[in-house]
Amino acid sequence: MVKIYYDQDADINLLKDKSIAIVGYGIQGRGQALCLRDSGCRVVVAELEGTPNFEQAKKDGFIPVSAEEASRAGDIIQILTQDHLQAKVYKESIKKNLTKGKALCFSHGFNIRFKQIKPPKNVDVFMVAPKGPGALVRRMYEEGKGVPSLVAVYQDASGDALRLALAYAKAIGATRAGVIQTTFEEETETDLFGEQAVLCGGVTELIKAGFDTLVEAGYQPEIAYFEVLHELKLITDLIQEFGIAGMRRRVSNTACYGDLTRGPRVIDQRVRRTMKKLLKEIKSGKFAREWIKENEAGRPNFNRLLQQADNHPIEEVGRRLREMMPWMRK
Repeated sequence: MVKIYYDQDADINLLKDKSIAIVGYGIQGRGQALCLRDSGCRVVVAELEGTPNFEQAKKDGFIPVSAEEASRAGDIIQILTQDHLQAKVYKESIKKNLTKGKALCFSHGFNIRFKQIKPPKNVDVFMVAPKGPGALVRRMYEEGKGVPSLVAVYQDASGDALRLALAYAKAIGATRAGVIQTTFEEETETDLFGEQAVLCGGVTELIKAGFDTLVEAGYQPEIAYFEVLHELKLITDLIQEFGIAGMRRRVSNTACYGDLTRGPRVIDQRVRRTMKKLLKEIKSGKFAREWIKENEAGRPNFNRLLQQADNHPIEEVGRRLREMMPWMRK
């Protein structure tokens, strides 16, 4: 049975005498650091000097330091650099400062799940993972709300790791919305699968396949773009707010019937078998090993595939059409 924690389940006083090191002042790092500070926590920010994030941290009133200095000062060390950089930062700057009684915190379990980071046994290791970007975490906090989050304990050296994790979650506003208990394995594997099979890989390939099908059949690329890409946001917004069932009752009956009868022909049993293969590669560590090796080699395949995808005709059509829609620019 799912376990969900709220404000009354968390004691923020556990953080009263602790310093929290935020390693990486990107979108998530900034959002969490500002919320923690406003909740009365002592926050030390680590960021590379000379970078835009370093300058942003200074504008926000922090005095950014190196990862080594921050981890030396922090009782709780939250690593919020990109996944492929975390192991390097940990080995070079954090590991030596992980003394007994400290805690290591993550917002994604990749490096623990795939053993790129192997913490000493005498520290707590937990995860607080907001289900939204850092900017949203911050905005909801300022509005007196919160972003639902996940919490997991990988290592409980103190016997109090879960309570500490919940205190951290409360300090960023997460317990206002609800914090769901999970494991590092479940969070990492489902996150990677969602990105690959649906949210990024699945959606982008479906869009391009639809675009190519219409263009090859002789329809104008601009019309194809509107039908398979531009209008997607209208549907995803409805799904996010009302669920799939609610979306179906807010589109035309024609669209709903097409969904119910043709959708399963597009996402057929072959696609579902492929999804199972993707999940198997994630769980076995095959994808992680491939991604780690790709970074170690300087990302030759990543860069080639990204450039290849950038050259798809849908990108040029999209650039021209978005110029016609100034309301989309931020």
